[in-house]
Amino acid sequence: MPQQINAAELLARLDNGEHLNLVDVRGTMEYHTYNIGGLNIPLPKLEEVISDWPYNKTDEIIVICKVGLRSKTAQTILQQNGYLDVKNLSGGLIALQKLK
Repeated sequence: MPQQINAAELLARLDNGEHLNLVDVRGTMEYHTYNIGGLNIPLPKLEEVISDWPYNKTDEIIVICKVGLRSKTAQTILQQNGYLDVKNLSGGLIALQKLK
């Protein structure tokens, strides 16, 4: 069962000042138009950079995109590379913006 986090949970954790490992897999232009922070690694580049990035295989990583489809793919890639705690933001940033 793929792990997910919904927009309300994520917003609550961000509002509590929790430091989260966010990976935004949208394109660079999309990221600069609107983002909630985190690393911006466009999905096509994810496999290239995975060996050089700052996370451990046991860290909680939350992957985000616009509606949750690209981040679901990113979640699968990360899990195939041995990352154990990868959560997909269900509904993506669209769902998050609806709550703000």
